[in-house]
Amino acid sequence: MTDPRTTRFADVLVRHSRNVKRGETVLIAASARAESLAVAVYRAALARGAHPQVQLTPSALDEVFLAEASEAQLAFISPLTKYAYGKVDHLIRIRADLNTKALSAIDPKRQAIRTKASRPMLDTMLRRNCWTVTLWPTAAYAQDAEMSLEQFEDFVFSAVGADQDDPIAHWRQIRSTQAKLIKKLNRGKEVRIVGPDTDLTMSIAGRVFINSDGTHNMPSGEVFTGPVENSVEGHIRYSYPVCRQGKEVEDVRLVFRKGKVVEASAAKNEEFLLAMLDVDRGARFVGELGIGTNFGIDRFIKNILFDEKIGGSIHLALGNSYPETGGKNKSALHWDMIKDLRHGGAIYLDGKCIQKDGKFLI
Repeated sequence: MTDPRTTRFADVLVRHSRNVKRGETVLIAASARAESLAVAVYRAALARGAHPQVQLTPSALDEVFLAEASEAQLAFISPLTKYAYGKVDHLIRIRADLNTKALSAIDPKRQAIRTKASRPMLDTMLRRNCWTVTLWPTAAYAQDAEMSLEQFEDFVFSAVGADQDDPIAHWRQIRSTQAKLIKKLNRGKEVRIVGPDTDLTMSIAGRVFINSDGTHNMPSGEVFTGPVENSVEGHIRYSYPVCRQGKEVEDVRLVFRKGKVVEASAAKNEEFLLAMLDVDRGARFVGELGIGTNFGIDRFIKNILFDEKIGGSIHLALGNSYPETGGKNKSALHWDMIKDLRHGGAIYLDGKCIQKDGKFLI
């Protein structure tokens, strides 16, 4: 029997995240392990009168491709993929990795080639504003989070609101609460972030904070903007490992001058960090400042979809900006890095402290 939480999860994705309407096309791109959620989303889309299509991908394909493809193949994007990204009304992507370290032995330069080649697809997806990404619990994710699979399933279902009697109302309340915070943030011109080994300032003049309430990331719970590209000054040491493409980059330290990363180091996988920073010109500039507001996500689980939402944290994304914020930085990279402010950190808006030790003062 299908867990009723799976049905509610699918309902959130179709009705809240994408607001699917009759006659619209929906591409459900899922890892094969997420079949049960993909089927539930398919059913929910059919019930709305939409035209869903499911694409299930074996978990091993990324590893095989990045390890064995030629450079020409790494740089190739299928016309079918281009067509789908340019035409479907909704794209719902469901990750369900069976081995989160499967790509750890891949040459960073090969990963950089693929990242750069994928930039047009990223640009199309952002421009059309038609996407939602989520995660289905697997043993690999549970192991990273240091939980049993059952504990991790409960954690995920709770984070997406699937344990609520009315998940849609739950997300509408989050939207309302964050809207009040955004109203205050949008009046500011400069943000300063202070914490252990961190003192960073940036201009947000003319930029707009966006309410991340589960429409594009599920789970969500953050507000974010794109800082003025050449304004970031200072240094930051990130609290947690930065996880990307099977690599854990530990103890990342960055120094910014006139918006650009001019010094970068890591205690582990520094070579990968530097390779990503050199993907293109925009990769060394900040594309996003995000403030986590989901106090129900209270622990680091080595998965950015959840970790960047931790209430009392901030994250900066190197690379591509979201156009709706007013951000102008362009890059094939968009790499979120998290700073925990719950123990000795603070956020200042135009010189006034608005968050101390992870707790909002406004």
